[in-house]
Amino acid sequence: MQQMRRVAVVGCGGSGKSYVARELGRLLGAPVTHLDGIFFDDEWNSLPPGKFEAAQREVVAARSWVVDGNYNSTLRVRLDACDTVVFMDVPTWAALWGIVSRQFRHGAGQHSAGVYNRINVAVLRYVATYRRRMRPQVLTKIHEHGGHATVIRLTSRRRTRRWLEQVAAQRT
Repeated sequence: MQQMRRVAVVGCGGSGKSYVARELGRLLGAPVTHLDGIFFDDEWNSLPPGKFEAAQREVVAARSWVVDGNYNSTLRVRLDACDTVVFMDVPTWAALWGIVSRQFRHGAGQHSAGVYNRINVAVLRYVATYRRRMRPQVLTKIHEHGGHATVIRLTSRRRTRRWLEQVAAQRT
C-alpha cells in the first residue's frame, strides 16, 4: 500500500464516508475535513459556490489531509490534489440503512465527529438514485481528474473494516 497523505473520501450519503475519514485521519495523523461542516452553517444555510470551492482549495493546499464528502460540483478540487481516492461504493440498501441507522444513533442535526443528519424526501431520493444517477458522474470525474491517485473501492462494511485493519497494520 502506497503512502497516503492526501485522501479524498467520496460516495453516497450513508455509505460510511465520515467513519472512514475519521479512522483514516486517526491512523494517518492527518486533519479531517467533513465538507458538510464547511458547506452548511448551524441553520443548514449553504455557503455560496465560490466560497465553498475556495475553502476546499485552502484545505487541499495542506501537506496532509483527509476530506470526506461528495459534492460533485467541486469534486475536481479534491481529485486534482489527492494521492488517494477512497470510493465508498456500497449497495443502495446499505446506504439507505446507513442514513436511517445514523439518525437513530445520533439524532437529527449537526454533531461532532462529522455527523450531519438531515433526512427528508430529497435526501432519501438522492440516496435511492445515487447508483444510477450520481455514481457514473463520480466515476467519470475520478477517471478524468484522479488518474494520478490510487483508487480504493470499498463495496461493503466488511470490506471497509478489513481495509482499515490493513492500513492500521501497516502503520505499526
